[in-house]
Amino acid sequence: MNRYEEARSIYAALGVDAEKALSALKDVTVSVHCWQGDDVSGFDTADALSGGIQTTGNYPGKARTPEELMADIDRAFSLMPGKKKLNLHACYAIFDGDRADRDAIRPEHFKKWVDFAKARGMGIDFNPTFFSHPMVKDNLTLSSPDEAVRAFWVRHGIACLKISEYFAEETGVPCVMNIWIPDGYKDIPADRLGPRARFKKSLDEILDTPYDRSKVYVTLESKVFGIGLESYTVGSAEFCLSYSTKKGITPLMDNGHYHPTEMVSDKIPSLLLFNEKIALHVTRPVRWDSDHVVLFDDETKEIAKEIVRNDALGRVFIATDYFDASINRISAWVTGVRNVQKALLFALLQPADLKELQDAADFTALMVKQEALKTAPFGDVWEEFLKREQVVSDYLPEIRAYEKNVLSAR
Repeated sequence: MNRYEEARSIYAALGVDAEKALSALKDVTVSVHCWQGDDVSGFDTADALSGGIQTTGNYPGKARTPEELMADIDRAFSLMPGKKKLNLHACYAIFDGDRADRDAIRPEHFKKWVDFAKARGMGIDFNPTFFSHPMVKDNLTLSSPDEAVRAFWVRHGIACLKISEYFAEETGVPCVMNIWIPDGYKDIPADRLGPRARFKKSLDEILDTPYDRSKVYVTLESKVFGIGLESYTVGSAEFCLSYSTKKGITPLMDNGHYHPTEMVSDKIPSLLLFNEKIALHVTRPVRWDSDHVVLFDDETKEIAKEIVRNDALGRVFIATDYFDASINRISAWVTGVRNVQKALLFALLQPADLKELQDAADFTALMVKQEALKTAPFGDVWEEFLKREQVVSDYLPEIRAYEKNVLSAR
Protein backbone atom coordinates (compact mmCIF):
# COMPACT_ATOMS: atom_id res chain seq x y z
CA MET A 1 0.00 0.00 0.00
CA ASN A 2 1.48 3.36 -1.03
CA ARG A 3 1.11 6.55 0.97
CA TYR A 4 -1.93 7.79 -0.94
CA GLU A 5 -3.76 4.47 -0.58
CA GLU A 6 -3.07 4.52 3.14
CA ALA A 7 -4.26 8.14 3.39
CA ARG A 8 -7.37 7.24 1.42
CA SER A 9 -8.21 4.48 3.90
CA ILE A 10 -7.66 6.80 6.87
CA TYR A 11 -9.98 9.40 5.39
CA ALA A 12 -12.52 6.69 4.56
CA ALA A 13 -12.61 5.79 8.26
CA LEU A 14 -13.49 9.44 8.93
CA GLY A 15 -16.31 9.28 6.38
CA VAL A 16 -14.44 11.03 3.56
CA ASP A 17 -14.00 9.86 -0.03
CA ALA A 18 -10.54 11.12 -1.08
CA GLU A 19 -11.13 10.15 -4.72
CA LYS A 20 -14.25 12.29 -4.81
CA ALA A 21 -12.30 15.19 -3.31
CA LEU A 22 -9.56 14.92 -5.93
CA SER A 23 -12.11 14.75 -8.73
CA ALA A 24 -13.88 17.86 -7.45
CA LEU A 25 -10.65 19.85 -7.08
CA LYS A 26 -9.63 19.04 -10.64
CA ASP A 27 -12.68 20.95 -11.91
CA VAL A 28 -12.21 24.12 -9.79
CA THR A 29 -10.95 27.13 -11.74
CA VAL A 30 -8.70 29.68 -10.04
CA SER A 31 -8.36 33.04 -11.80
CA VAL A 32 -4.68 34.00 -11.56
CA HIS A 33 -3.74 37.69 -11.52
CA CYS A 34 -1.17 38.82 -14.08
CA TRP A 35 0.15 41.72 -11.98
CA GLN A 36 2.37 39.65 -9.67
CA GLY A 37 4.87 39.40 -12.53
CA ASP A 38 5.59 43.10 -12.96
CA ASP A 39 4.59 44.71 -9.65
CA VAL A 40 1.33 46.13 -11.09
CA SER A 41 3.22 48.30 -13.57
CA GLY A 42 1.25 47.53 -16.72
CA PHE A 43 2.14 48.70 -20.20
CA ASP A 44 0.02 51.80 -20.84
CA THR A 45 1.73 54.41 -18.65
CA ALA A 46 5.02 55.22 -16.99
CA ASP A 47 3.24 56.77 -14.02
CA ALA A 48 4.17 55.50 -10.56
CA LEU A 49 1.81 53.14 -8.76
CA SER A 50 -0.88 55.12 -6.96
CA GLY A 51 -4.35 54.80 -5.48
CA GLY A 52 -3.40 53.52 -2.05
CA ILE A 53 -1.47 50.63 -3.60
CA GLN A 54 2.17 49.90 -2.88
CA THR A 55 4.52 47.16 -4.04
CA THR A 56 7.60 46.76 -1.88
CA GLY A 57 10.89 45.10 -2.74
CA ASN A 58 13.23 45.10 -5.71
CA TYR A 59 13.92 41.44 -6.43
CA PRO A 60 15.64 41.09 -9.82
CA GLY A 61 13.87 39.72 -12.87
CA LYS A 62 10.72 41.84 -13.06
CA ALA A 63 8.86 41.47 -16.37
CA ARG A 64 9.28 44.61 -18.49
CA THR A 65 7.44 43.75 -21.69
CA PRO A 66 4.32 41.80 -22.69
CA GLU A 67 6.53 39.04 -24.03
CA GLU A 68 8.44 38.72 -20.77
CA LEU A 69 5.26 38.75 -18.71
CA MET A 70 3.65 36.08 -20.89
CA ALA A 71 6.75 33.90 -20.60
CA ASP A 72 6.71 34.28 -16.82
CA ILE A 73 3.00 33.48 -16.64
CA ASP A 74 3.62 30.37 -18.71
CA ARG A 75 6.40 29.25 -16.38
CA ALA A 76 4.26 29.88 -13.32
CA PHE A 77 1.23 28.11 -14.80
CA SER A 78 3.36 25.07 -15.61
CA LEU A 79 4.02 24.68 -11.87
CA MET A 80 0.38 25.08 -10.81
CA PRO A 81 -1.99 22.11 -10.88
CA GLY A 82 -5.69 22.38 -11.72
CA LYS A 83 -7.67 24.68 -13.97
CA LYS A 84 -6.57 28.28 -14.38
CA LYS A 85 -7.96 31.46 -15.83
CA LEU A 86 -5.99 34.61 -16.68
CA ASN A 87 -6.93 37.78 -14.80
CA LEU A 88 -5.92 41.06 -16.51
CA HIS A 89 -6.05 44.74 -15.60
CA ALA A 90 -6.84 47.30 -18.28
CA CYS A 91 -3.36 48.81 -17.92
CA TYR A 92 -1.99 45.67 -19.60
CA ALA A 93 -3.24 46.79 -23.01
CA ILE A 94 -0.70 46.07 -25.74
CA PHE A 95 -0.30 48.80 -28.36
CA ASP A 96 1.39 47.90 -31.62
CA GLY A 97 0.75 51.29 -33.19
CA ASP A 98 -0.90 54.42 -31.87
CA ARG A 99 -1.55 54.37 -28.15
CA ALA A 100 -5.04 54.92 -26.77
CA ASP A 101 -5.85 56.53 -23.45
CA ARG A 102 -7.84 54.47 -20.99
CA ASP A 103 -11.17 55.93 -22.03
CA ALA A 104 -10.53 54.81 -25.60
CA ILE A 105 -9.04 51.33 -25.26
CA ARG A 106 -10.55 48.76 -27.58
CA PRO A 107 -10.68 44.97 -27.91
CA GLU A 108 -7.85 44.93 -30.44
CA HIS A 109 -5.50 46.26 -27.78
CA PHE A 110 -5.95 42.93 -26.01
CA LYS A 111 -5.84 40.60 -29.01
CA LYS A 112 -2.43 39.23 -28.05
CA TRP A 113 -3.81 38.30 -24.63
CA VAL A 114 -6.77 36.58 -26.28
CA ASP A 115 -4.42 34.65 -28.54
CA PHE A 116 -2.36 33.71 -25.48
CA ALA A 117 -5.42 32.48 -23.56
CA LYS A 118 -6.95 30.60 -26.48
CA ALA A 119 -3.71 28.77 -27.17
CA ARG A 120 -3.80 27.53 -23.57
CA GLY A 121 -7.51 26.73 -23.48
CA MET A 122 -8.43 29.23 -20.78
CA GLY A 123 -10.71 32.20 -20.25
CA ILE A 124 -9.87 35.76 -19.23
CA ASP A 125 -11.19 37.92 -16.39
CA PHE A 126 -10.82 41.69 -16.49
CA ASN A 127 -10.44 44.76 -14.28
CA PRO A 128 -10.78 48.42 -15.24
CA THR A 129 -7.69 50.27 -13.95
CA PHE A 130 -8.82 53.28 -11.91
CA PHE A 131 -5.35 54.15 -10.60
CA SER A 132 -1.84 55.20 -11.68
CA HIS A 133 -3.04 57.75 -14.21
CA PRO A 134 -2.99 61.58 -14.55
CA MET A 135 -6.79 61.67 -14.61
CA VAL A 136 -6.93 60.49 -11.01
CA LYS A 137 -7.53 63.94 -9.56
CA ASP A 138 -7.23 64.55 -5.82
CA ASN A 139 -7.44 60.77 -5.30
CA LEU A 140 -10.86 60.61 -7.00
CA THR A 141 -12.08 58.93 -10.20
CA LEU A 142 -15.73 57.85 -10.59
CA SER A 143 -16.67 59.94 -7.56
CA SER A 144 -14.88 63.11 -8.66
CA PRO A 145 -16.75 66.45 -8.47
CA ASP A 146 -14.83 67.43 -11.61
CA GLU A 147 -17.21 66.35 -14.36
CA ALA A 148 -14.43 65.96 -16.93
CA VAL A 149 -12.61 63.55 -14.63
CA ARG A 150 -15.74 61.60 -13.73
CA ALA A 151 -16.82 61.33 -17.38
CA PHE A 152 -13.35 60.13 -18.41
CA TRP A 153 -13.53 57.24 -15.98
CA VAL A 154 -17.12 56.41 -16.94
CA ARG A 155 -15.92 56.06 -20.53
CA HIS A 156 -13.12 53.81 -19.27
CA GLY A 157 -15.64 51.58 -17.50
CA ILE A 158 -17.80 51.33 -20.61
CA ALA A 159 -14.77 50.50 -22.76
CA CYS A 160 -13.82 47.74 -20.32
CA LEU A 161 -17.32 46.31 -20.42
CA LYS A 162 -17.05 45.94 -24.19
CA ILE A 163 -13.59 44.38 -23.89
CA SER A 164 -14.90 41.91 -21.30
CA GLU A 165 -17.62 40.80 -23.70
CA TYR A 166 -14.97 40.39 -26.39
CA PHE A 167 -12.96 38.13 -24.08
CA ALA A 168 -15.99 35.95 -23.40
CA GLU A 169 -16.93 35.69 -27.06
CA GLU A 170 -13.40 34.84 -28.17
CA THR A 171 -12.52 32.33 -25.45
CA GLY A 172 -15.97 30.81 -24.98
CA VAL A 173 -15.63 31.33 -21.22
CA PRO A 174 -17.65 33.96 -19.28
CA CYS A 175 -15.60 36.95 -18.16
CA VAL A 176 -15.72 38.38 -14.64
CA MET A 177 -15.24 42.16 -14.85
CA ASN A 178 -14.41 43.59 -11.47
CA ILE A 179 -14.87 47.27 -10.63
CA TRP A 180 -12.78 48.70 -7.81
CA ILE A 181 -11.91 52.35 -7.29
CA PRO A 182 -9.38 53.75 -4.82
CA ASP A 183 -11.35 56.97 -4.24
CA GLY A 184 -11.22 58.45 -0.77
CA TYR A 185 -9.73 61.04 1.58
CA LYS A 186 -6.71 61.05 3.84
CA ASP A 187 -8.49 63.01 6.58
CA ILE A 188 -12.04 63.25 7.88
CA PRO A 189 -14.32 64.42 5.04
CA ALA A 190 -16.92 67.17 5.35
CA ASP A 191 -19.21 65.32 2.94
CA ARG A 192 -19.52 61.54 2.92
CA LEU A 193 -22.73 61.35 0.90
CA GLY A 194 -21.76 63.44 -2.13
CA PRO A 195 -18.86 61.29 -3.36
CA ARG A 196 -20.93 58.14 -2.98
CA ALA A 197 -23.82 59.70 -4.87
CA ARG A 198 -21.44 60.53 -7.72
CA PHE A 199 -20.00 57.02 -7.60
CA LYS A 200 -23.52 55.59 -7.85
CA LYS A 201 -24.29 57.85 -10.81
CA SER A 202 -21.11 56.75 -12.56
CA LEU A 203 -21.81 53.07 -12.02
CA ASP A 204 -25.35 53.54 -13.31
CA GLU A 205 -23.99 55.16 -16.47
CA ILE A 206 -21.49 52.34 -17.04
CA LEU A 207 -24.09 49.63 -16.51
CA ASP A 208 -26.60 51.37 -18.76
CA THR A 209 -24.40 50.07 -21.58
CA PRO A 210 -26.04 46.91 -22.96
CA TYR A 211 -24.03 43.75 -22.39
CA ASP A 212 -24.71 40.01 -22.38
CA ARG A 213 -25.09 38.99 -18.73
CA SER A 214 -24.55 35.35 -19.66
CA LYS A 215 -21.09 36.28 -20.94
CA VAL A 216 -20.01 39.03 -18.54
CA TYR A 217 -20.40 39.00 -14.77
CA VAL A 218 -19.85 42.50 -13.42
CA THR A 219 -18.56 42.49 -9.85
CA LEU A 220 -18.09 45.37 -7.40
CA GLU A 221 -15.30 45.36 -4.81
CA SER A 222 -15.18 47.38 -1.62
CA LYS A 223 -12.23 48.52 0.47
CA VAL A 224 -11.89 49.86 4.00
CA PHE A 225 -8.93 52.21 3.37
CA GLY A 226 -5.67 52.69 1.48
CA ILE A 227 -2.34 54.45 1.91
CA GLY A 228 -3.12 58.17 1.80
CA LEU A 229 -6.83 57.34 1.98
CA GLU A 230 -7.04 56.34 5.60
CA SER A 231 -10.11 58.22 6.83
CA TYR A 232 -12.73 57.62 4.15
CA THR A 233 -13.23 55.28 1.23
CA VAL A 234 -16.04 56.00 -1.21
CA GLY A 235 -16.53 52.34 -2.15
CA SER A 236 -17.22 51.07 1.36
CA ALA A 237 -18.53 47.58 2.10
CA GLU A 238 -22.02 48.90 2.78
CA PHE A 239 -22.12 50.91 -0.43
CA CYS A 240 -20.80 48.12 -2.66
CA LEU A 241 -22.99 45.41 -1.20
CA SER A 242 -26.10 47.61 -1.35
CA TYR A 243 -25.38 48.65 -4.92
CA SER A 244 -24.70 45.07 -6.04
CA THR A 245 -27.99 43.94 -4.55
CA LYS A 246 -29.97 46.78 -6.09
CA LYS A 247 -28.48 46.37 -9.58
CA GLY A 248 -28.36 42.58 -9.60
CA ILE A 249 -24.62 42.36 -10.16
CA THR A 250 -22.14 40.18 -8.26
CA PRO A 251 -20.54 41.29 -4.97
CA LEU A 252 -16.81 40.71 -4.68
CA MET A 253 -14.98 40.37 -1.38
CA ASP A 254 -11.22 40.78 -1.04
CA ASN A 255 -10.18 39.37 2.33
CA GLY A 256 -7.71 42.23 2.78
CA HIS A 257 -10.36 44.91 2.38
CA TYR A 258 -11.97 44.75 5.80
CA HIS A 259 -11.10 45.66 9.36
CA PRO A 260 -8.57 43.21 10.85
CA THR A 261 -11.19 41.60 13.10
CA GLU A 262 -13.59 40.93 10.20
CA MET A 263 -13.37 37.54 8.51
CA VAL A 264 -14.50 37.07 4.91
CA SER A 265 -15.06 33.38 5.67
CA ASP A 266 -17.87 34.41 8.02
CA LYS A 267 -19.44 36.64 5.34
CA ILE A 268 -19.55 34.01 2.58
CA PRO A 269 -22.62 32.05 3.77
CA SER A 270 -24.64 35.23 4.27
CA LEU A 271 -23.90 36.43 0.74
CA LEU A 272 -24.70 33.00 -0.68
CA LEU A 273 -28.20 33.23 0.78
CA PHE A 274 -28.97 36.35 -1.24
CA ASN A 275 -26.86 36.09 -4.40
CA GLU A 276 -26.79 33.63 -7.28
CA LYS A 277 -23.02 34.07 -7.43
CA ILE A 278 -20.33 35.79 -5.40
CA ALA A 279 -16.69 36.56 -6.15
CA LEU A 280 -13.52 36.50 -4.09
CA HIS A 281 -10.04 38.00 -4.28
CA VAL A 282 -7.91 35.79 -2.07
CA THR A 283 -4.91 37.54 -0.55
CA ARG A 284 -3.11 37.75 2.80
CA PRO A 285 -3.34 40.97 4.77
CA VAL A 286 -0.66 41.61 7.37
CA ARG A 287 -2.20 44.20 9.72
CA TRP A 288 -3.73 45.89 6.66
CA ASP A 289 -4.42 45.22 2.98
CA SER A 290 -0.76 44.48 2.27
CA ASP A 291 -1.36 41.84 -0.44
CA HIS A 292 1.17 39.33 0.87
CA VAL A 293 1.49 35.95 -0.83
CA VAL A 294 -1.35 33.64 0.19
CA LEU A 295 -0.37 31.00 2.73
CA PHE A 296 -2.06 27.76 3.75
CA ASP A 297 -3.27 29.56 6.85
CA ASP A 298 -6.39 29.44 9.00
CA GLU A 299 -8.44 32.08 7.18
CA THR A 300 -7.63 30.72 3.73
CA LYS A 301 -8.76 27.29 4.94
CA GLU A 302 -11.93 28.73 6.48
CA ILE A 303 -12.77 30.58 3.25
CA ALA A 304 -12.44 27.31 1.33
CA LYS A 305 -14.47 25.42 3.92
CA GLU A 306 -17.39 27.83 3.62
CA ILE A 307 -17.41 27.46 -0.16
CA VAL A 308 -17.29 23.66 -0.04
CA ARG A 309 -19.60 23.13 2.96
CA ASN A 310 -22.28 25.18 1.28
CA ASP A 311 -21.96 23.31 -2.03
CA ALA A 312 -20.95 26.58 -3.70
CA LEU A 313 -17.96 25.65 -5.85
CA GLY A 314 -20.08 26.46 -8.89
CA ARG A 315 -21.31 29.75 -7.42
CA VAL A 316 -18.09 31.40 -6.30
CA PHE A 317 -15.60 33.05 -8.65
CA ILE A 318 -12.21 32.48 -7.01
CA ALA A 319 -9.32 34.77 -7.95
CA THR A 320 -5.95 35.56 -6.42
CA ASP A 321 -4.73 39.12 -5.80
CA TYR A 322 -1.33 39.85 -4.28
CA PHE A 323 2.02 41.27 -5.36
CA ASP A 324 5.34 40.76 -3.62
CA ALA A 325 8.51 42.21 -5.13
CA SER A 326 10.74 41.12 -2.26
CA ILE A 327 10.99 37.49 -3.41
CA ASN A 328 11.14 35.63 -6.71
CA ARG A 329 7.93 36.62 -8.47
CA ILE A 330 7.38 33.22 -10.10
CA SER A 331 7.65 31.57 -6.70
CA ALA A 332 5.20 34.09 -5.24
CA TRP A 333 2.68 33.25 -7.97
CA VAL A 334 3.05 29.48 -7.62
CA THR A 335 3.11 29.41 -3.82
CA GLY A 336 0.00 31.56 -3.45
CA VAL A 337 -2.09 29.74 -6.04
CA ARG A 338 -1.05 26.31 -4.75
CA ASN A 339 -2.10 27.36 -1.26
CA VAL A 340 -5.56 28.36 -2.50
CA GLN A 341 -5.82 24.93 -4.11
CA LYS A 342 -4.52 23.24 -0.97
CA ALA A 343 -7.18 25.01 1.08
CA LEU A 344 -9.88 23.83 -1.31
CA LEU A 345 -8.62 20.24 -1.10
CA PHE A 346 -8.47 20.47 2.70
CA ALA A 347 -12.10 21.60 2.68
CA LEU A 348 -13.12 18.83 0.27
CA LEU A 349 -11.62 16.32 2.72
CA GLN A 350 -14.00 17.33 5.52
CA PRO A 351 -16.67 14.79 6.54
CA ALA A 352 -20.23 15.55 5.49
CA ASP A 353 -21.61 14.76 8.93
CA LEU A 354 -20.03 17.77 10.69
CA LYS A 355 -23.18 19.80 10.06
CA GLU A 356 -25.30 16.98 11.46
CA LEU A 357 -23.25 16.94 14.65
CA GLN A 358 -23.74 20.68 15.01
CA ASP A 359 -27.50 20.46 14.41
CA ALA A 360 -27.71 17.67 16.97
CA ALA A 361 -25.82 19.89 19.44
CA ASP A 362 -23.21 17.14 19.80
CA PHE A 363 -20.43 19.65 20.20
CA THR A 364 -18.24 17.10 21.95
CA ALA A 365 -18.13 14.81 18.92
CA LEU A 366 -17.82 17.80 16.63
CA MET A 367 -14.73 19.04 18.45
CA VAL A 368 -13.13 15.61 18.58
CA LYS A 369 -13.68 14.95 14.89
CA GLN A 370 -12.47 18.39 13.79
CA GLU A 371 -9.32 17.96 15.86
CA ALA A 372 -8.72 14.47 14.42
CA LEU A 373 -8.85 15.94 10.91
CA LYS A 374 -5.96 18.26 11.69
CA THR A 375 -3.53 15.36 11.80
CA ALA A 376 -5.08 13.32 9.00
CA PRO A 377 -2.61 12.68 6.12
CA PHE A 378 -3.74 15.61 3.99
CA GLY A 379 -0.27 16.03 2.49
CA ASP A 380 -0.34 12.59 0.92
CA VAL A 381 -3.61 13.37 -0.86
CA TRP A 382 -2.17 16.69 -2.07
CA GLU A 383 0.90 14.89 -3.44
CA GLU A 384 -1.41 12.50 -5.31
CA PHE A 385 -3.18 15.49 -6.87
CA LEU A 386 0.15 16.93 -8.05
CA LYS A 387 1.14 13.54 -9.47
CA ARG A 388 -2.11 13.22 -11.42
CA GLU A 389 -1.77 16.77 -12.71
CA GLN A 390 1.81 15.98 -13.79
CA VAL A 391 3.18 18.90 -11.80
CA VAL A 392 6.33 18.66 -9.72
CA SER A 393 6.02 18.71 -5.95
CA ASP A 394 9.29 20.52 -5.21
CA TYR A 395 9.09 23.48 -7.53
CA LEU A 396 11.94 25.54 -6.09
CA PRO A 397 14.65 23.93 -8.28
CA GLU A 398 12.53 24.68 -11.36
CA ILE A 399 12.18 28.31 -10.28
CA ARG A 400 15.89 28.62 -9.50
CA ALA A 401 16.74 27.32 -12.97
CA TYR A 402 14.34 29.80 -14.61
CA GLU A 403 15.83 32.61 -12.52
CA LYS A 404 19.35 31.66 -13.58
CA ASN A 405 18.57 31.15 -17.26
CA VAL A 406 15.92 33.83 -17.87
CA LEU A 407 15.29 36.31 -15.06
CA SER A 408 18.93 37.10 -14.30
CA ALA A 409 19.47 38.26 -17.88
CA ARG A 410 16.94 41.09 -17.57
